[in-house]
Amino acid sequence: MAMTALAPAITKRTSRVAQKSTRAALRIVADVSAGNQATSRSYALFITAIGVVFLLALLFINTLLAQDAFELSKLQADLKLSSDQYEAVTREIERISSPAVLSVEAQKLGMKPSLTPTFLNLDVPRG
Repeated sequence: MAMTALAPAITKRTSRVAQKSTRAALRIVADVSAGNQATSRSYALFITAIGVVFLLALLFINTLLAQDAFELSKLQADLKLSSDQYEAVTREIERISSPAVLSVEAQKLGMKPSLTPTFLNLDVPRG
C-alpha cells in the first residue's frame, strides 16, 4: 500500500478538524456587542486617577519628612545651646571653687590661715 492511497483520507480528516476548530473558536469569543468592554477612555481615566492619588501620597509623605527635618535641626541647635550653657556654668563653678579664690574670699570674711594645722586620723579606732 502506497502513501498516495492514504492521501484522500488524510485531507478529509484535516478539513473536518479545521471546521470543528473554527466553530469551537467562534463559540469561545465573547459577545462584544453587549457594551461590556472597557473603553480606552475609562482605562486612561482610571490610570490617571491612580497616578494622581500616588502623587498626592508621595507629596504628603515628603512634606512630613521635611517637617521632621526642620524640627530635628531646631532640636540640634537647642542641644548645642544647652551644652554651651552647661560648659559655661561648669567653668564658673570651677573658677569659684579654686583654692586661690576661696582663700581671697575667706580673707574678705575676716578669716586667717592656721599656723598649726591639725589633721584628723580616721583610721585609729576610738574606744
